[in-house]
Amino acid sequence: MAVQAKASIMAANDRAQDDRNDPREPPRHAGRARLAMISGLLDRLEHRPRAGFAAFALLHAVLWTALPSAFYPNLPLDLIEALTYGREWQLGYDKLPPLPWWLIEIAYRLVGVDAVYYLIAQVTVLAALALVWVLARRLVGTAGALAAVLIVDGLHYFNFTAPKFNHDVIQLPFWALAGLAFHGALRGGRLRDWCLLGLAGGLALWAKYFVVVLAAPLALFLLFDRDARPALRTPGPYVAVAVALVVALPHLVWLIQNDFLPFKYAEARAAPVRGLLDHLIHPLAFLVGQIFWLLPSGLIALPLVQPRAPAAATTIAAFDRRIVTLLAFGPAALLIVGAVISGRGLITMWGYPLWLFLGLWVVITIGPALARARLSRIALAWSIVTALYAVAFVVQYGALPFFDHRYRASLFPGDRLGAEISTRFRAETGQPVAYVIGSMWLGGNISRYSAERPRTLIDGKPERTPWIDLADLRRRGAVVIWSDGDRGRVPESYAPLAPDAEVQPPLTLPMRWGNGEMTFGWAIVRPKS
Repeated sequence: MAVQAKASIMAANDRAQDDRNDPREPPRHAGRARLAMISGLLDRLEHRPRAGFAAFALLHAVLWTALPSAFYPNLPLDLIEALTYGREWQLGYDKLPPLPWWLIEIAYRLVGVDAVYYLIAQVTVLAALALVWVLARRLVGTAGALAAVLIVDGLHYFNFTAPKFNHDVIQLPFWALAGLAFHGALRGGRLRDWCLLGLAGGLALWAKYFVVVLAAPLALFLLFDRDARPALRTPGPYVAVAVALVVALPHLVWLIQNDFLPFKYAEARAAPVRGLLDHLIHPLAFLVGQIFWLLPSGLIALPLVQPRAPAAATTIAAFDRRIVTLLAFGPAALLIVGAVISGRGLITMWGYPLWLFLGLWVVITIGPALARARLSRIALAWSIVTALYAVAFVVQYGALPFFDHRYRASLFPGDRLGAEISTRFRAETGQPVAYVIGSMWLGGNISRYSAERPRTLIDGKPERTPWIDLADLRRRGAVVIWSDGDRGRVPESYAPLAPDAEVQPPLTLPMRWGNGEMTFGWAIVRPKS
């Protein structure tokens, strides 16, 4: 033990001396104190890597939980949707898989405070980054792993937009686990890693159907890579498929029984093809958008190449490099090629999981032997980018509403709407409101912010809410709510379900923080005696 301790100390001293003598890093006397501090921090990270990542994770979680808690006085659309669907505990829904909606419903029942939803989002993001960290440490060591995580955290998907917890966010840790397990399975051949890969794939299907964009490149890699192909002669890949099918089986059965209903939603979201030019414009627009959103990550990675340094020989095996390249670019390439072939439009937010391993690829490609001076500048760049994101968040949601007066869902008067509708319905009927016929947004807000928490018959379409008993709705009565068109007349789409609805005087409520007002039409379907 003493010999090992002495060797560790000598190795640490050698590393420090190498950094001081590195000709690629010219001395800067003004920065000696800062570099000494970073060097000391890295020494501690080498011995306590989990503590180092935990410090980053704590800062990330606190910042991106506190900001939306302070500047989202009303829950955003995705969380209202989650509370509307999740309470029904279905194996599937007309739009998307149920997992994130279940999680939000569980949080509502256990805690019931809005801030916990934002915390769940950050825990989800950090779980994904932690798995990337584990794979990165395996390949490039602690310093390189830290750089890889900081680089990818510059993407707004993981901070600015992540508080709006949805299917894009919940899929992140499953993609990261799949990447980690796939590398481990190919390099170690352990059945445990193949099982983890199957578990990740199965859970990812419960999160979002987008997992096929990951699964296909992994399968193609197994078929065509010379070093990966021998794995097909082992039980591993087939065990992974079996585990994935078992985990996803209840939802797969639901999909078959419901004629793959959610895929109609996906079909409706994709931009239609209007001509041959769309086969170029749609994928190009998506690619340009992704490059734009990756610019902050590029700024964080810039110290890896500036100032220039002589190329260093890499010790990372070619097979490892190919696996990481696959994880970093394979799904994105497949998505773009698919858009070129089909001509269908791509949604910008589909980029959420695509770049999880990009930071690791950058470190492996550019700077696997990471000098500490460079890492200190990467950390500084990350701090600046994060601060700019935080300032932009405050300006967008805390300052601009007082100047541009643009509609923002975060300022919707959901609390007043829920209280007013609940109180007025009870005053008119003597009964608590049990059902709302309206849009998911209006009905969901009434449900979230009223004491009775009524169920929503979304868009007045029973096929979207098969769990609602229409006989019970007629027996207990309902509120019909709308915010478009003539506020004095029940919309035609709602009329068949509420032929005897009694239209009430329009309800005008101020937006939160005094940012304008909204007028709602509403009607009462009286309970049947």
